[in-house]
Amino acid sequence: MPRTSKNSRALDAGLLTLRVAVGATLFAHGTQKLAGWFGGPGIDGTAAGMEKMGFEPAKPSAVAAGISEAAGGLVVLGAGTRVAAAVGTAAMIAAADVHRPSGFFSQNGGFEYPAVLGLSSAAIVLTGPGRYSLDAVVKHPLAHEKVGVAALLASVGGAFGVLSRRKKALAAQSA
Repeated sequence: MPRTSKNSRALDAGLLTLRVAVGATLFAHGTQKLAGWFGGPGIDGTAAGMEKMGFEPAKPSAVAAGISEAAGGLVVLGAGTRVAAAVGTAAMIAAADVHRPSGFFSQNGGFEYPAVLGLSSAAIVLTGPGRYSLDAVVKHPLAHEKVGVAALLASVGGAFGVLSRRKKALAAQSA
């Protein structure tokens, strides 16, 4: 179906809505980790939690997780959207893996919530921010879809590298 200006506006409004919901949620969680905002543990509390979950080194892992999620603020604005959403995707892959042993549903501690945030972030990478964004206004070359796909592949690869290191650390702890 060809894009008309009416369905184009609706699509762009939908992308804005998705960006705000996903980006604001990621931003809030990231600032909980980094600064203790919104009742969060701050960097030291996050590092202690990361250590218990098998992320080594714990403090740099906490900083990386916090920054990856706090980049959601850029997603809300539509600034550096594809790259910011890609790092959010990576953070949610790691979070989903931590929650995977508890099954799917979040009320049981499962991976449902981070999986939805991660897949929604990946969708933003692939679709781009839409016209209601700073990326559309500035028309920066980094907003190109090929950059987004490359950032997504790199972020997913990085997430799996971190999770591989976590698996080895957990095996060493139980030995």
